[in-house]
Amino acid sequence: MSTRKAASNRALRLMRVALSYYVTNGLSVAFGLFLISGAVHLFLGPFASAAAAIGVIAASPPDQPAPRRGKFLQLLPAAIIALPLFFGVQILHADPMRLGLLLVPASFLAFLGAAWGKRGIPISVAAMLAIVFSMAAPPGADGHTAIESTLYFALGAACYLIYATLANLALNAHYRVQMLADTLLSISALMRTQAFQFRPQVERGGKEGNRVGQLLRQQAALADQFQNARDIVLESPRTPRRQRWAGMLIQILEMRDHLLACGLDLELLIETPGHGPVLDALGQTLEQLSDEIEHLADCLLTGRVPRPFASHRPFLQSLQWDIRSVSAATDALPSVAILARALADRVGHIDDEILRLIALARSEVNPDLAVVRASWQMFTSPTAWSSRPFRTMWHWDAPPLRHAIRAALAIATGYAISLAMPWGTHDYWILLTIVVVLRGSLAQTIERRNSRVAGTLLGGLVAGTLLAFKLPAVVLLLVVTVAQGAAHAFAIRRYLVTAVAATILALIQAHLLNAGASLTFDAFERVADTLIGVAIAWAFSYVLPSWERTQIPSLVRRTLDAHARHARLSLGLGQLDAVDNAPEVEWRLARREAYDSLSALVQATQRSLSEPRAARPPLEPLEHLLAHSYQLLAQLTAVKSMLLLRRGRLNAELLASPLQYSAETIERTLIGQDEPTTIPSTQADASIDLTTLPDPFERDLSPWLLRRLRLAGELATRLRGDARQILQPAQARAGMASEIR
Repeated sequence: MSTRKAASNRALRLMRVALSYYVTNGLSVAFGLFLISGAVHLFLGPFASAAAAIGVIAASPPDQPAPRRGKFLQLLPAAIIALPLFFGVQILHADPMRLGLLLVPASFLAFLGAAWGKRGIPISVAAMLAIVFSMAAPPGADGHTAIESTLYFALGAACYLIYATLANLALNAHYRVQMLADTLLSISALMRTQAFQFRPQVERGGKEGNRVGQLLRQQAALADQFQNARDIVLESPRTPRRQRWAGMLIQILEMRDHLLACGLDLELLIETPGHGPVLDALGQTLEQLSDEIEHLADCLLTGRVPRPFASHRPFLQSLQWDIRSVSAATDALPSVAILARALADRVGHIDDEILRLIALARSEVNPDLAVVRASWQMFTSPTAWSSRPFRTMWHWDAPPLRHAIRAALAIATGYAISLAMPWGTHDYWILLTIVVVLRGSLAQTIERRNSRVAGTLLGGLVAGTLLAFKLPAVVLLLVVTVAQGAAHAFAIRRYLVTAVAATILALIQAHLLNAGASLTFDAFERVADTLIGVAIAWAFSYVLPSWERTQIPSLVRRTLDAHARHARLSLGLGQLDAVDNAPEVEWRLARREAYDSLSALVQATQRSLSEPRAARPPLEPLEHLLAHSYQLLAQLTAVKSMLLLRRGRLNAELLASPLQYSAETIERTLIGQDEPTTIPSTQADASIDLTTLPDPFERDLSPWLLRRLRLAGELATRLRGDARQILQPAQARAGMASEIR
């Protein structure tokens, strides 16, 4: 039975991958390549088809699922930059010295695209692919051949720009659903990790630290994923279906907050004897809710209507009585039992959100159109290109500038070594390896290094086997198409698959351009050139390094500023009395920035673990800062939930001063200013007894809200202390560097 279940789970995972947005995008790219190169092959012949295919390959890296608005402008820079580089290499192909003089500055300019982040990196890859595949083409006898090849290249790139824009338009509805489903699967995985935290410490054992780190990584990855989903799902929600999908995404955002709040008071409850069975039941409930989310995601992917959802609220309410009886039996403090009951209620909030999600998916309720329309206007990324990244990176410490210099030097070294090699006929392979392995950080380079070597060995074996059968050009063209689709689809998700597919693509594409070499010797060359390219990329990752510790101080300040603004807006009562949703939108923007800043800091901290010990930032205070940051977000989420969902059971008049004081205190603490001069917290709380907390389900919630405010203030103080431990060494290093200069 377990074997059958394991096989069923594997089949389910494969189905989710097959129906994912990135595989759909890869298939779209592959079909475009086959359509364009096949048409050119039919009308203009095999050589023209091979050159046009390079144009498609060079134009395709920026072709990712994107909003319909601005799609063509997203693709255009890659084609414009790649075209003259392809022509320049064709003209200088027969002159190694002059070709080298082109490669180094061209590589430098291409890698400057990293200054635009996720949008710019595909442009860099496109430019370098144009260079490398132009080197793979046979040198022409004269300038006429170079012009002819470039025209075919331009034809392929231009056709692909039109095709990709239309394909993105046609697939827009599929991308919306697939992005939504992928986000659901990610938050389901996060929920399972959170459920593990409900287990006693004895069961968690040595895995606890790993699970906490996994929780932070999943939170960080989810923040990036949410923004990708926002850009597509929230774009122009004018039809009822789009509005329903947008409403579901907003519900998922709310569910993330409630899931984060489930960590509140958890350690205290775990340490209290007698609460293990109930906490285990809550963890199992979270896992069952995770199953419901996965089922909803699978229904979205397969176009089915999800089954009705039976609420777990009755079960959670029965657990509350069990908690009371267990607490009484073990002489635990009554407040601990109430904390456990509040935790069950937070799990209930997640249950409520899933109920709304499934009701939206079944078209049984309508989304909040005011929030949906405001989110479309405020939460999607801009599509226009800005010159600001280019203007602001011209200082010695700028990571994009250092990476561009590093890459140009690596390309120059690789090219010089390739000319000195005894075979020397496939010099482009070393350069291709450097391009795909050398990343902006050491951690990313090491990850690419290992996958590239394994992928080249596997891909070379497959490509060599296919070429040994001397298949017709049309069949090889189909193989190139499939390889391009797989390489494009898994470039971010699983680079080993991309490395295998890219090797097959490059070898067969080079064979189509210039067949006739010995296959046995080619296989040996590919492995040797790959190892050389990997070694060069790895070595040059230590040249002009941009260690994460140089970026961490600015990320820490960004995080503190984001938390300060989020606290001020979360604790404001004005949004409850506003006649429009402007304050609500402002708070949502602040919440997004808080999560995004933490995501960037978590990722930088993870990358720093691969760096030399002497170059690492202070990891212990960083880990504390990250943990306290998410705890602060959880406390503010709990306060926000009370203000929005339990407003009728709060003494608004009495809470106005404590809320204002806490907002000012947290903001000033985080940004390093003096304490506010408003009414002190103790005086504001004097009329409410905080020594014995009442039952939050039956009486006034004001004492609970004040407790959350007090804990949030303490966390802000700890955050400031953590930041001080991180920033002081960085400031000391900066001072020493200035003295040396």
